[in-house]
Amino acid sequence: MISRYFVVILIVLSAVTILSIPKAGLNLIVPNSVASQAENSTVISDMPYPVPESGFVEAPQISAISAIVVDNKTGITMYEKSPNLRHLPASTTKLMTALVALEQCSPGDVVKVQNIEGEGSQMGLEAGDKVTVENLLYGLLIPSGNDAAFVIARNCGSSYEQFMAAMNRKAKDLGMANTHFINPAGYDNQLQYTTASDLALLARVSVANPIIARIVKIKSTVVTDVTGTRTYYLENVNKLLGTVPGVEGVKTGETDGALENLITKTTRDGNSVLVAVLGSRDRFGDSKGLIEWSFQNYKWAGSGR
Repeated sequence: MISRYFVVILIVLSAVTILSIPKAGLNLIVPNSVASQAENSTVISDMPYPVPESGFVEAPQISAISAIVVDNKTGITMYEKSPNLRHLPASTTKLMTALVALEQCSPGDVVKVQNIEGEGSQMGLEAGDKVTVENLLYGLLIPSGNDAAFVIARNCGSSYEQFMAAMNRKAKDLGMANTHFINPAGYDNQLQYTTASDLALLARVSVANPIIARIVKIKSTVVTDVTGTRTYYLENVNKLLGTVPGVEGVKTGETDGALENLITKTTRDGNSVLVAVLGSRDRFGDSKGLIEWSFQNYKWAGSGR
């Protein structure tokens, strides 16, 4: 009888012990909740992060079929609309072209132009021009020169094919799971695609590069070839630069298939948001609306907890 009671007591004690064990792996995250993202992020413990204002209102309607708003420092998503929908990237591709170029070439490297890609927007290169990689990046990112994109891809690597492979490898390394490139300019092709979510990842990495960050915020400039005799007048396609407070780039894109794409970085009071819109019929209007909405409906909580 005593042994039977002893066994019962052991079973009860074991059950109590099991119930008292902390459930360490069960941090539930409420989808699309900024507060939940903040609570479950170890990255933001020492920096401000966005939280909704008390009078929070829904984001404005936009024409874009896909969009996302992300806090640049923490990566917290503040707004999304079909963020993982695959779409033609158009010239937003050139951000990846620039990143890979700076990994495989030095800014001061001199490239001799041989073949010219004459379709679409142009930097103004001609066969025989000798131009630094840095000035090619100006032509790539400011007027969105397709000629500059192909010159870079053919010269900043052992081959054009190797450069394209490096672009896709970089996308994979960054976690851009729904992105693939087959050309460096952004020409429409069913095998060339991305998402708003992936572009936000790409933009965060791109603007962390000081050369790219400096170039994409320039409204207009003039660069030359290495001899100083060939001049290239460059105008930025992004109409929000200089018109919307705090806008610092990042990259436009437009083709017949893609419609209008735009990635924008905006900084106010030390806080930055990245907006990506894809498949828009008014990329500047859509982006401006989301930018203003973001800063009106979010505040940034103090650093640390």
